[in-house]
Amino acid sequence: MVAAALQRELGDDLVSVGDAIDARHYTAWNEAPGVRPRALVRPRTVDDVSRTLALCARLAQPVVPQGGRTGLARGGVARGGEVVLSMERFAGIEEIDPAAATMTVRAGTPLQTAQEAADAAGFALGVDLGARGSCQIGGNIATNAGGTRAIRYGLMREQVLGLEAVLADGTVVTSLNRMLKNNAGYDWKQLFIGSEGTLGVITRAVLRLHPKLAAPATALCRAASYDAVVKLWDRVRAGLPSVVSFEAMWPEFYGFVTAHTPGVTAPLAADDGFVVLVECAFAAGAKVSAQGDAHGAADAQAALEACLAGCLEDGLIDDAALATSARQAANMWTLREGLAIDTLPHLINFDVSLPVGQIGVFAERCRAALAQRWPHAVSLFFGHIGDSNVHLGVSLADLPAHGEAAVDAVVYGMVRELGGSISAEHGIGQLKRPWLGHSRSAAEIDLMRRIKTALDPSGMLNPGKVL
Repeated sequence: MVAAALQRELGDDLVSVGDAIDARHYTAWNEAPGVRPRALVRPRTVDDVSRTLALCARLAQPVVPQGGRTGLARGGVARGGEVVLSMERFAGIEEIDPAAATMTVRAGTPLQTAQEAADAAGFALGVDLGARGSCQIGGNIATNAGGTRAIRYGLMREQVLGLEAVLADGTVVTSLNRMLKNNAGYDWKQLFIGSEGTLGVITRAVLRLHPKLAAPATALCRAASYDAVVKLWDRVRAGLPSVVSFEAMWPEFYGFVTAHTPGVTAPLAADDGFVVLVECAFAAGAKVSAQGDAHGAADAQAALEACLAGCLEDGLIDDAALATSARQAANMWTLREGLAIDTLPHLINFDVSLPVGQIGVFAERCRAALAQRWPHAVSLFFGHIGDSNVHLGVSLADLPAHGEAAVDAVVYGMVRELGGSISAEHGIGQLKRPWLGHSRSAAEIDLMRRIKTALDPSGMLNPGKVL
């Protein structure tokens, strides 16, 4: 019996079975509990991970690596009969190297913990997500997480200098590189970034650190159309090099969240315009004049105000509101995060990428196609835009049996038609696997299968995910 063998190998402290397995380990985000796994292993060391995979390989036992369980594609959830390998106990910051500006961190470390450690050392991490308190570094890397700072720092892939992973047979591969330049052969870490635990289990990573930012300046502004939003983005990225976030909300989305977010007063009225959240921040202590003055929150506020004043004068926007306190900025972000839409019945969330110039066309065509099929469908669009990422929430009050797949077909069909990607963030997991061919060619998928076969010939790692 697999569970008994794991308990003999690792001990009862690391292995749980039956009712001792907490339901959170077999429950997808915002869903009812699923199938209880055969066993739950919570390693404390890399050797624990290695021994677990080596034993499971000998027993032909499938394993599901699991991080903070905040993904929206069911990538870290067992389907039935697997062993779940949760990295939550293997957490902590091992080293911060100020000279190299790097952090060595264990996979189970929550993102927020890593952010706070970087901040205490005078640095900043380049990735930030709404789930920062729950998501884990290993899962962020395994899904190549993006978030709201991607236009300034890039995705998680750009933050990783070194990596350690355990292969399906238990082999530990370590390259905790701390150098920006290292071209000694294949950069194998790139295989594991974004692989969703299908090629190996990420255990440790070396992350790049960035100069600590002064307090950001935040504003909402209104543009008449999506084309105006794109022109605004061109102006902002050219004239405001300190920009950190550029978040667009379609009129229907902004109207809904302003009407259904208690305790938050909308600084701009909801009408037919697009509302854009812009945030900028200078590196703390950066010199800006011959007198040696340093940037700070006031400088960011002045820069953002000047930029938006020019946009108003040139007709790119018709209104703007600058946050004058941290609370006002937080309220603006609360509207953008759009938690209010979770109250809609049978909400189906999409997270896709398209060329920036095509996102407006996508939204128009997608809304029309959904309304033609389901006249009472609610379609709400919002997203990062500057990094080509748009979110869509579709609500059908009378969702029929198997209706979600029909909605997927409409949305992902439109993504394929416009040359986009079915997954901007969160990966493929189980939910998007049937649609992978909409964004990847047959030759690309075949190459993925070859890599999978080379590293995991028995298919024991995260079966049924991605491929």
